[in-house]
Amino acid sequence: MLTHHRKPVCLSLISTDLPLWSVVETAATLYQKDRDRFHLLLTAPPVTNSKEALNPSSPRVLWLEISPYRVTMTMQGNAQLSYRHFWERGVYGITRYWLPNESLQPNQPIRLRNFTRNLTLNGHPLPEHLRLEYELWAGKVQLGCYILNLEIHH
Repeated sequence: MLTHHRKPVCLSLISTDLPLWSVVETAATLYQKDRDRFHLLLTAPPVTNSKEALNPSSPRVLWLEISPYRVTMTMQGNAQLSYRHFWERGVYGITRYWLPNESLQPNQPIRLRNFTRNLTLNGHPLPEHLRLEYELWAGKVQLGCYILNLEIHH
C-alpha cells in the first residue's frame, strides 16, 4: 500500500576532515512503500556558477530510497551534475557522478566507492531521523569522511 505525506525536512552533508558543509531545508514528499521502506522526494537548490546565473535552469530532483538496512540517493538535473549513491552498513557501495554535457567525457560517469561505517534510521511508524557515516574512496585514495543527516519533521 502506497501512502504519502508532505513533510518539512532538513538534509545536511558534513565532512569530518574537509571544509565541506551543506544544508537544505525544504518540504518533501514521503512515500511509504511498505512497513520499513520509504521514498523521499524533494527539490534541491540549483547549482550556481557564472554561466547558470545568466541562464537559470529547472529544478533538480533529489530522491532517497530509505530502509533500516540501505539507502540510495539519486540527484537528477537538467543537463547538470547528477549522481547516485548506494549505502549499506559495512559495505563498499558504488557512487556515480555524471557531469554536465560540456565535460571531457559526456555521459560517462565518474565511479567512486563509499564505505558505510554507520547507518541509523529512527522513527516509527514513519522515519524521523536518518544518519549515515561513510568514507568516500577513489581506488586506494580516501577522499574524506562524511556524515549525511536527514531530519523529517512531523
